[in-house]
Amino acid sequence: MRSVRVGFVPLAIAAVVLAACGSSGGSAPPAGAPVPASSGSAAQPAPRSASVADWPTYHGTADRRGVSTTMPAATGSLARVQALTLDGQVLASPLVVQGLTIVATENDSVYALDRSYRQVWKRSLGSPSPAEERQCGDIDPLGITGTPVYDPTTDRIYLVAETGGSVRHQLFALDRASGAVAWSRSVDLPGVSAKDMQQRGALAITAGRVWVSFGAQAGDCGNYKGRVVGVPIGGTGAPVFYSPPTRRGGGIWNPNGPTVDAAGDLLVVSANGAAFPGDPYDHTNTVLRLSGAAKVVDSFAPSDWAANNQGDVGLGSQGVALVGTRWAVLGGKSGPVYVLRQGHLGGIGGQVSVQDICRAFGGAAVNGDVVYLPCTDGVRAVRVDDAGQLHVLWHADDAITGSPVIGGGRIWALDTDAGVLHALDPATGKSTAQVKVGKANRFATPALSGTDVLVPTLTGLAVARSS
Repeated sequence: MRSVRVGFVPLAIAAVVLAACGSSGGSAPPAGAPVPASSGSAAQPAPRSASVADWPTYHGTADRRGVSTTMPAATGSLARVQALTLDGQVLASPLVVQGLTIVATENDSVYALDRSYRQVWKRSLGSPSPAEERQCGDIDPLGITGTPVYDPTTDRIYLVAETGGSVRHQLFALDRASGAVAWSRSVDLPGVSAKDMQQRGALAITAGRVWVSFGAQAGDCGNYKGRVVGVPIGGTGAPVFYSPPTRRGGGIWNPNGPTVDAAGDLLVVSANGAAFPGDPYDHTNTVLRLSGAAKVVDSFAPSDWAANNQGDVGLGSQGVALVGTRWAVLGGKSGPVYVLRQGHLGGIGGQVSVQDICRAFGGAAVNGDVVYLPCTDGVRAVRVDDAGQLHVLWHADDAITGSPVIGGGRIWALDTDAGVLHALDPATGKSTAQVKVGKANRFATPALSGTDVLVPTLTGLAVARSS
């Protein structure tokens, strides 16, 4: 799904506002009312450009490159023009579709905002699961965590909400214009405990299905198993799914979710499983290529995959980054960063090259032959040469660890602990401008919309803009 330029028509938005009046859930303000903002936000900032490209999925496109080709050059200082207080933490990346910004919260709410960041509609999808319902975990309450995805052919937004009581994960299809629920269905399949599963990975669309990935709660407690579930995009028909053939574990949890390649296959990464040294290979600590029928058609695992299982290190924490049509790059919970061939992942120990670079958590961004890695000690720029060898170009400040995106001649990444957005020079990694946006989850990644950088925060949504 590529970014497409969509014209903004004021009359069309007016129609959306009127249509949404009866659809808001909970105690939302009437359609068109401003969303409450913190006292630090600017009063009535200028709206975004009337024509911006969509950002309909995690990192903008199904291949997760994280690049806006239409963002104007960012050469000046940064200002926070909005700090919207929503009804829960926002861990998912915002989307931008057909002139609307879509934001999902851990309170199981979905907001649609117009180009001035005024509420068009709000949809409540139930009550989230409180921490006391789970043996472990680090999100409280637990509602919508995985980044939604938008499909232009159906004009619907797809997302998974976790609800409490009898804990369950429900896939919803929402009408983009009104927020009305077009359909919903459970994605809790037999064989695991729903309360021990976490839906953190971004959703994806390929082969006529919506794809949902599952891992464990933080702490790896209970009866969980990594899983990727594919549901027909129309909502009817049997789902397909894949789980690694391990007794327990193999979570497919990183926030990048499935990366979709040029053939429409899904590239996902399983984490630690039950097999230790001496046990048969169980497709854990593995990059898996899945067909549109959820069948494994290719894979890669480091030669020390079993030892990595035993130590809970290795792969699982970073999504697959595609470099051109030849290479696939990813790091993990320890130091090695691997280069694989897209056409043949290589099986066990079959990487093209490996270099000890950094621990990487989240989603990378890619521009040409350069990969920007979300390292836990600062973003790194790494070039992949024609032979598949890695060359570190620069290392950003240690505190800038958020999953980066690219636009306007800058690399945009967060110091999540300090709540600061940085605009990095792509040639040097030096911060050219910074702005306080509010604390964010360690996996937070921005979306780009015209001149604006949309940042999910622990209180809602911040919007930064360069002068």
